[in-house]
Amino acid sequence: MAQPLFGHPDGNVFYRKMSHRRPMISHGDGIYLYDMAGKRYIDGSGGPLVVNVGHGRGEIVAAMQKQAIDAAYVHAIMFTSEALEQYSYELAQVVPLPAPRFYFLTSGAEVVEGSLKLARQIQMARGENGRNLVICRSLSYHGMTLGALSVSGRPGMRTPYLGLLQNMPHIRHPYPYRFPATGEELASRLEESILAYGPENVSAFIAEPISGASLGAATPPDDYWPRIREICDHYGVLLISDDVLVGMGRTGKWWGLQHWNVQPDILVTSKGTAGGYFPLGFIAAKGSDVEQIRQTLGDFNHGGTFSHHAVGAAAGLATLRIMQRERLVENAAAMGAVLGFKLRQALAAHPHVGDIRGLGLFWAIEFVQDRDSKEPFPASRGLAWKIWQRAFDAGLVVYYSQGCADGHDGDLIMLGPPLIINEAQIEEMVGILVDAVHAELGQPALALA
Repeated sequence: MAQPLFGHPDGNVFYRKMSHRRPMISHGDGIYLYDMAGKRYIDGSGGPLVVNVGHGRGEIVAAMQKQAIDAAYVHAIMFTSEALEQYSYELAQVVPLPAPRFYFLTSGAEVVEGSLKLARQIQMARGENGRNLVICRSLSYHGMTLGALSVSGRPGMRTPYLGLLQNMPHIRHPYPYRFPATGEELASRLEESILAYGPENVSAFIAEPISGASLGAATPPDDYWPRIREICDHYGVLLISDDVLVGMGRTGKWWGLQHWNVQPDILVTSKGTAGGYFPLGFIAAKGSDVEQIRQTLGDFNHGGTFSHHAVGAAAGLATLRIMQRERLVENAAAMGAVLGFKLRQALAAHPHVGDIRGLGLFWAIEFVQDRDSKEPFPASRGLAWKIWQRAFDAGLVVYYSQGCADGHDGDLIMLGPPLIINEAQIEEMVGILVDAVHAELGQPALALA
């Protein structure tokens, strides 16, 4: 029998990116990963901004093991578990919703999909049966299931499935680097859309508080989110905050909208919920809305075989306690300021660096052909991928994205390391990334002089 082709595109694994080999992982420790050849990598993006408390946290593994031994799986309509109840109680102390209730699923796309159904059923419980549209934003990303894609705005991900998607209204996204506008001007697009479709037909507005992978940490003007909240309140539209990427302390606050003291009606998160140790996410809703569904409709018409998973809850609870005990949200704010300073110090003068932006430990660099015109590199250049590959070869994992400028062109490199990172590790991480940028795009003349 032939030997398996481990990590090879001709092997038996159906990989997401199918045309390159990948090393076999050995183990992780803190912010570092090690492959089977002994090479060390700085996990500068926590995978896709998932790993927040670091690799190799034995207390999370121990909590999962204990729960798995006690009862690995029970169906959510038949049993509850101590881990699930305790985790929900402790989450309620950090999620800024009144008497919050938590519905646990296993991915960001799932919690987004569930939130769309929840918003619809909250409106039905209120007697607003006509409200079935969800307004969303262009160049946004909410997941790869069909419902999540319907409210996403990335053309490359939507186009193959347009015939399968619901036609939801999309409005202009905040993007200060390319589209300077006040928050009032941007928020007015939401009001225009609500009025165009009729408030009686609009269930919710969903958006990322700070744009994630599509626009790379694009942060709206300070008057944007307070005005969005006012518009939603005025027209009875529910506000869904997609904190899948920016939640759980990533930006130096527990949740994205806390930067503007705005409270959503529904909050969803996933990536950092269990630190990557278990596929876990949750929908958080106001207790009064959940109770109205119970009294009016009987139940929330949704489900999932692995919802409310006890082992997942144990992993989530252990992750939450680590974040609180080690003050990792505060560390994200402090180290984020250091990271932003060092990125700007090293790359702000580069002729092909258009913008460096971020909050907490989520930062992005947008590359351009020309800084004055902000003309992006063509997608065919594959710039972000090539910088990613150079950094990877040098022992740094970053996150890359393409299409930020217009849905097709525009290159981003993003950093989102574990929230445990320190200043010396940031210095090393930035140094490797700068070398990768210079290797692909050349050094600025000043640096060469």
